[in-house]
Amino acid sequence: MQLTVQRRLAAYVGNCSPNRVKFSQEHLSEIKEAITKSDIRSLIKEGLIVIEPKQGTSRGRIRHNKAQRRKGRQRGTGSRKGTGNVRNHGKTAWISRIRLQRMVLRILLGRDVISKDVYRDLYHKAGGGFFRSRRHILLYIEEHGLKKGKGSNA
Repeated sequence: MQLTVQRRLAAYVGNCSPNRVKFSQEHLSEIKEAITKSDIRSLIKEGLIVIEPKQGTSRGRIRHNKAQRRKGRQRGTGSRKGTGNVRNHGKTAWISRIRLQRMVLRILLGRDVISKDVYRDLYHKAGGGFFRSRRHILLYIEEHGLKKGKGSNA
């Protein structure tokens, strides 16, 4: 039974693709008699013509992979895109490092562990990238005897 006209009209009325239009197999003779848009509309209301819902892309795999990544999986070298600098931005690392170092120096000055001129000298060294970490600052102070009261400079 040729129902191309009815399929095309139903697709037009339903604002969809003809592939999404499904006919009731028991009522094909009734559907064949429908030749106007209003006939098609009434058949859709009766449920003899069904317009299937749109089929989207499943997000199930993505949700699963996301859960795995939260657990630390799928993060090896084969899954990485972009350079190391992109994944761990150098400027951001520098900002966090320098903020920590300056905070340590302020605390040491506030606790009267170092003098103001030593603080200023170490502050400039930190800004120039001399120190690798907080621990490096403390080691430097220890090795060079820069603590107040104990050492040659204070």
